[in-house]
Amino acid sequence: KLHLAMHGHGIHHVNVKGSLYPTKAKSRRQMWDVKPSEMAVNTLNPIRAIVDGMKLTPNPEKPMIALSIGDPTVFGNLPTDKSVLQAMKDAIDSQKFNGYAPSVGYLKSRQAVANFYSCPEAPLEGEDVILTSGCSQAIELAISVLCNRGDNILVPCPGFSLYKTLAVSIGIEVKLYNLLPEKSWEADLQHMESLIDERTSCLIVTNPSNPCGSVFTKEHLEKILKVASKHCIPILADEIYTNMVSLCCSCPSIASLSSDVPVLSCGGLAKRWLVPGWRMGWILIHDRNNVFGSEIRQGLVKLSQRILGACSIVQGALESILNDTPQSFYSSTISFLKSNSEICFNKLCTVPGLNPVMPSGAMYLMVGIEMDHFPEFKNDVDFTERMVTEQSVFCLPASAFEYPNFFRIVVTVPEEMMVEACDRIQQFCKHYYRPPSRDSNDLDQ
Repeated sequence: KLHLAMHGHGIHHVNVKGSLYPTKAKSRRQMWDVKPSEMAVNTLNPIRAIVDGMKLTPNPEKPMIALSIGDPTVFGNLPTDKSVLQAMKDAIDSQKFNGYAPSVGYLKSRQAVANFYSCPEAPLEGEDVILTSGCSQAIELAISVLCNRGDNILVPCPGFSLYKTLAVSIGIEVKLYNLLPEKSWEADLQHMESLIDERTSCLIVTNPSNPCGSVFTKEHLEKILKVASKHCIPILADEIYTNMVSLCCSCPSIASLSSDVPVLSCGGLAKRWLVPGWRMGWILIHDRNNVFGSEIRQGLVKLSQRILGACSIVQGALESILNDTPQSFYSSTISFLKSNSEICFNKLCTVPGLNPVMPSGAMYLMVGIEMDHFPEFKNDVDFTERMVTEQSVFCLPASAFEYPNFFRIVVTVPEEMMVEACDRIQQFCKHYYRPPSRDSNDLDQ
């Protein structure tokens, strides 16, 4: 026998034993068929795609030197400051930060970040800061709040591969605008503007740059803002390496130069404080003329609730970390990176077939390969793979950044390892370099 019963807002059949089942019988699956989601299938890390396909077998007679890993802590020569460690110890000992924090972060911690980065041209309050699980989550939230499936974003090339990983996985098209090595990696503004259409929802600007180590001038940033303003496109500023620039170089935040273009600036502790594993990042909301208004802010709050963001203990330490880290610590890090960059650049400048581009910031240096002079190799992947096999030096081929015939060097290794690595790169190139063909010269005569 069947009875009718109210259940929620609908009527369902109930048998005499009281169990619920729908009025329409559903066809039963005949066999197991569990597949990964579209999002999982469409998630691809370009660096992993390149590196996992390489045969990386070092020369057993030479110790391996990895110039490929963007983690400044790997070799142990760049520890964070004692004051940073003390702030963490104090936060743990206080027992105040063992519970859940608000999804956007403790207001006091957000206020500390706002105070640290606020300037008259781009003032910030605590409410303008969202704390995140590393800068990577900050970038993910910023893309997610600005873009819909079918939209497109403008991304620098070469550029950090995560932008594409995050965007493509949720159905957002990535359009690459070129950076120009002959102009110290300035953006090709004409190319950038040519890519914009009615579905362009975000312009990503990475400054200082990973992988290039370049720092845009104030004048160049203003030109980028002019393009964004003309087409009414908000900017996602990846500024994780902000202030990690040569002492003779200034690096203003792009928001401090903007009068009408709204900016979501992404940053964090990872690189400047040398603690990437602590996963503390943030978004700084720089609205202009109420373009973002309350909707983008509320959107970021909602998205932050998907996971309970940044580690509560690091949040508890954040105010002390920002306020108590001595200037000498920052200066020492910058001085070391500059010295290593100069050693590497000066050495590789003398190597036929290589064209290093001197960096001004971050912790990277890009080197062009004149492939015509290395006929033994098909491309930059083949070149760097063989350098591992013969010289036990691993540099990341720039095909991982969709910029072939270059490779990236991380300059955080100890100085003696940098010198040794450059010597081995020189030996490798000397062995395989072939001068220009004489045939073309003969034809000209």
